[in-house]
Amino acid sequence: MIRGRGPRPEPGQVSALVAEAEGHLMAQAHIDEAHREAEELCAGLPWLTSAQAEDLTHRYVQRRLDFTRRMLRSTVERAAQLRQEYEARYAVLRRDLFRRHVACACAVLACAGGLGALAGLLVR
Repeated sequence: MIRGRGPRPEPGQVSALVAEAEGHLMAQAHIDEAHREAEELCAGLPWLTSAQAEDLTHRYVQRRLDFTRRMLRSTVERAAQLRQEYEARYAVLRRDLFRRHVACACAVLACAGGLGALAGLLVR
């Protein structure tokens, strides 16, 4: 083993770390975009003092982030609802398919048994 290196991380740990980094970068990009929009808004209001522009920028960014959090939460909740609905439907479909396969297998076995009995009678 090479000095300074620890054990290799599990694949799940790596993907979790990558997902966390991606989320952080996306959040930072969203914050930067909100700041740019706020600055554009303030640029269109030339009568604002520097303190007023900073306050407006801060309030705009906060409201935008709050709105985004609410939207993400509602999206996550809806995704969870849809997942439950799809899983329930999938379970019903899988159960029905299993029943049909069992019924077909029974029918095939009954036909095979009937043909075997018929063949036995004809051979005698």
